[in-house]
Amino acid sequence: MSKQTILGRVTQLAKANINALLDQAEDPQKMLDQLIRDYANNIAEAEEAVATTIGNLRLMEQDHQEDVAAAKEWGGKALAASLKADELRGDGRTDEADRFDNLAKVALGRQLQSEKEARTAEPTIAAQSEVVSKLRTGLDQMKAKLGELRAKRDELVARAKSAEAQNTMMDAVKSIDVLDPTSELNRFEEKVRREEARAMGKQELAASSLDAQFEELDGLGDSAEVEARLAALKR
Repeated sequence: MSKQTILGRVTQLAKANINALLDQAEDPQKMLDQLIRDYANNIAEAEEAVATTIGNLRLMEQDHQEDVAAAKEWGGKALAASLKADELRGDGRTDEADRFDNLAKVALGRQLQSEKEARTAEPTIAAQSEVVSKLRTGLDQMKAKLGELRAKRDELVARAKSAEAQNTMMDAVKSIDVLDPTSELNRFEEKVRREEARAMGKQELAASSLDAQFEELDGLGDSAEVEARLAALKR
């Protein structure tokens, strides 16, 4: 996987709009669960790729440091050989002085080669360092996004359970409204009232009948009294 591919993937995932994805989802909770799994897998892959990129950068940095150190070392060797050549030439030992001058030239050539390699690596190291920095930032954003996804999933699950509980309660309330037990009590009370009224009617009828009977008895009593008085007159 190339570093450009890694960087593009990390950036794309880090900038993903969760709300837009949820708006398009038929089942937001399942969508979030799948997003969390995908994000976790992508983060693991990205971390591995970024670790490889960082490892390559560290190797380049080590090589650069070795080139810088080698250039310094060859410079020191060139100086030592040149000083030795001057010393020998001062003693009249020209052949040996020339040999040390040649050694100094070889050392200077090695120094130049090491410096060249160090300079050539510097732009690549700088570019790779920038890529690593962006990858680290992207990974941090992805991890933050993963936390956001998990929080969103937990919030959604809690809201779904709350809504389900509320719907269950409202359904129960509607059932109570439809099958109101007080309506049965009202009907029974109405029946009792009718029975009570019926009893009152019977009582009134019974009272009327008794009054008529007593009035009849009173009439019979008056007739008997008249007959008795008539009999007394005749005697």
